[in-house]
Amino acid sequence: MTDKRIVIMGAGAAGSYLGAYMTREGYDVTLVDMWGEHVEKMRADGLRASGTQDDFTIPVSAHHLSDAMQLTGGFDIGFLAMKSYDTEWAAHFLKRLVRADGVIVSSQNCMNDRLVASIVGYERAVGCIMSSITVALWQPGHVTRGGAPGRGRGHVVFRVGELHGRITPRVEELADILMCVDDAKATSNLWGERWSKLTTNSSGNPVGAMTGLGSEGVASMPEARRVQIEICKESCQVALAQSYEVEPIRGVSAETYARADDGEVYEDLDAKFQPSGGGADWKSSMGQDVEKGRRTEIEFMNGYIVDEGRRVGVPTPVNAAIVQVVREVESGERAPGPDNVRRVLTLAGLA
Repeated sequence: MTDKRIVIMGAGAAGSYLGAYMTREGYDVTLVDMWGEHVEKMRADGLRASGTQDDFTIPVSAHHLSDAMQLTGGFDIGFLAMKSYDTEWAAHFLKRLVRADGVIVSSQNCMNDRLVASIVGYERAVGCIMSSITVALWQPGHVTRGGAPGRGRGHVVFRVGELHGRITPRVEELADILMCVDDAKATSNLWGERWSKLTTNSSGNPVGAMTGLGSEGVASMPEARRVQIEICKESCQVALAQSYEVEPIRGVSAETYARADDGEVYEDLDAKFQPSGGGADWKSSMGQDVEKGRRTEIEFMNGYIVDEGRRVGVPTPVNAAIVQVVREVESGERAPGPDNVRRVLTLAGLA
C-alpha cells in the first residue's frame, strides 16, 4: 500500500503528526499548509515528531498553500486536517488534487462530513475520528504529542468510516495505513463516533480555553467539572433525541450522561472527571488557539449542539452560555481565567 500518493491539507498539529509517521513508514506524503515559517522549517530541516510514542526527525515534502497550486494532482488519498471554519474552501482546493476515483478523508473535529461530501462528492468522502489524542505545534517544524513518556499504544485512536455506515475495503485500507501512527479500526458507526468525539471536545476544549488551565487544572475545580458534565448531559440528550447511537464517552453511555440530574448518577460522573494524578497538564487545542490569538472552533462544537438542540426541542443552556463566554475571551473582551466558570453557570441559571 505504500505506493499510494497521499496529500495532507493542513499541516497543523494533527496533520503534521500524521504526515511524520506516514512518511517514516514509506508512504509518498505531501504536506500543504498556510504557515510559511513552518513550511520553510520542514523544507530545510525536516519535520520532528516527539512526545508519547517517539522522537524522530524525518525529511518531508512540504508546500505552502501558494505554491501548492502548482501540484499536478493525481493523489490517491487526501486528508483534510483543517480547522472546521476552513472546511469549505479547503475541500474545494483538495478536490482538484485527488483523483476522481480517489478518497478524501475528513480527519477533523466536529460534524463536517456532510459539507465535505457535498463538495468533493459523496462517493469520495470518508470520515476519520481521532479519539483521545493530544498533539500540539508550538514551534515551526516540531509537532509533539501529550501523555506520559513511553505510553505507546493500547487505545484505538483512529476510527475510519463511510457516511453510509457499511464497512468497505477502502476504510479497512485506510485503517491499515493509519496503524503506522497508532491503533486504528474501520467503524460502521461514523455518526455515533462523531457525536461521541463532539461531546468530548465540547466538554474539554472550551473549559480549558476560557480558564487558561490545562487538563489537570480543570479537573481540580469542582465547578469546572460541573460545567463539563452539564455540557455532556445536554449534548447526549440532543443526540439521543435524534436516535444517534453514541459511542461511550469516558467509558460511560450517552443514556447515563442524559440522566446527570440524578444525584447518584452525577456523583459517578464527577468521579470520571477528577484529576488523574500524575497526568500531564495538557492544554486543549482550543486553549492553544486562545493562547496563540487564533479563532476558535466554538461555534462548530458547542454552537452546533445549541443549534441542533433548538432544532429538536432540547434545551442547551450551558452550551449556549459557554459559547458566549468563549466568544468574549476570543474577542479580547474577557480575559481567560477560572472565574469564567462561575460566569457560565450564572448565565445558564445554575449559580
